[in-house]
Amino acid sequence: MSVPLLDGDGAPLDCVEWALGWDSLESALGVEVDPGVAVANRFDVNLAALMFSGEQLVDVVFHEHLMSADGAVRHTGDNLTGEGVGANEHILVDLSRISDAVTSIFFTATSYTAMPFTEIPNSYCRVTDPTTLLDIARYTLTGSSDTAFVVGKLTRTPVEWVFAGIGVGAPATHVAEMVPYLAPYLP
Repeated sequence: MSVPLLDGDGAPLDCVEWALGWDSLESALGVEVDPGVAVANRFDVNLAALMFSGEQLVDVVFHEHLMSADGAVRHTGDNLTGEGVGANEHILVDLSRISDAVTSIFFTATSYTAMPFTEIPNSYCRVTDPTTLLDIARYTLTGSSDTAFVVGKLTRTPVEWVFAGIGVGAPATHVAEMVPYLAPYLP
């Protein structure tokens, strides 16, 4: 089911924010972990936005490429451990600036260290209206035995952008591995 991205007055939203959060290894264990502990033994989850024109991938925004070519989609930076309060990674989408060629944007979360979400405490992804801070959708990732998750997608209609939740797991650890898992949801 697709939901129009509208504000409280029924006007189309200008921006949406995707946020990914999880607890650090220190929080999960309740102890301080030596900084020398290999990153592979920590929780490193990554948020990504994959932009399509029809069935053609045209741009990707993630921790190694922080901004789309049109400047409309921006990743705020990589969090390697889950440390910090609130969401750990954010992608801001200025819907009014997205290239006319882009017809859909998928959002994914991947466990870079290949730990399944069952082992990553309090992991979640949400989409919000950054003006009102109200959640449009929220997904709990903890509990999934997969290492990646197709959260949802934005689709351009002739009138507005709409959001459709997908909520499907996948066996991937990097955004580049996610493209085949998006094929069933392309036009």
